Amino acid sequence: MKCILGIKKGMTQIFDKKGNVIPCTIIDVNNVKFIDRKEKQKHGYDAVILGIGEKKHKNKAELGKYKELKCVPRKVVEFRVDDLNEYDKYKIGDKIEADIFTLEDKIKVTGITKGKGFQGVVKRWGFKGGQRTHGQSDRKRAPGSIGAGTDPGRVWKGKKMPGHMGMKVKSIMNLKVEKVDKENGLICVKGAVPGSRNSIIKLYK
Repeated sequence: MKCILGIKKGMTQIFDKKGNVIPCTIIDVNNVKFIDRKEKQKHGYDAVILGIGEKKHKNKAELGKYKELKCVPRKVVEFRVDDLNEYDKYKIGDKIEADIFTLEDKIKVTGITKGKGFQGVVKRWGFKGGQRTHGQSDRKRAPGSIGAGTDPGRVWKGKKMPGHMGMKVKSIMNLKVEKVDKENGLICVKGAVPGSRNSIIKLYK
């Protein structure tokens, strides 16, 4: 399994050979470094640890931990892999380039969705709202009844109600790689990916 970290830069559109418009998300994969590996014999599973960017404010513990890397990454992620042989060529501190993926590759992209704050049921769950007739002036975006009375005498767990919306881990499967720019460290993926601009996302093949 091939994997890399990236920073979502925004959306654009490119044209294929037939002149069709393809909406794409630009992902910056510059400054991604190989940090370490975990082996089944020693740790119980195979994994690679990658880091991206560099922290502005570092503490002594981090400087000691990443001494061999010579920088403290902004984010460190562990990817579980089926085969570690693909990563035999990498040593600690080696840069992972954009060409780890090729054109037409189908990848999975994972990120944290945009935060929407505290929202009502109409926006959060798509409720219809109450009726607008017979003087009902305060029922337009209300959820209505939330349960029975005496039995069970409480609200069932998992009820769709107002609350915090967004800021959840979301994965999109089978997104096609439309363009790989190794020189500038950019990957263009067809369609939208979760996350706000400049957020860190994970890409897997």
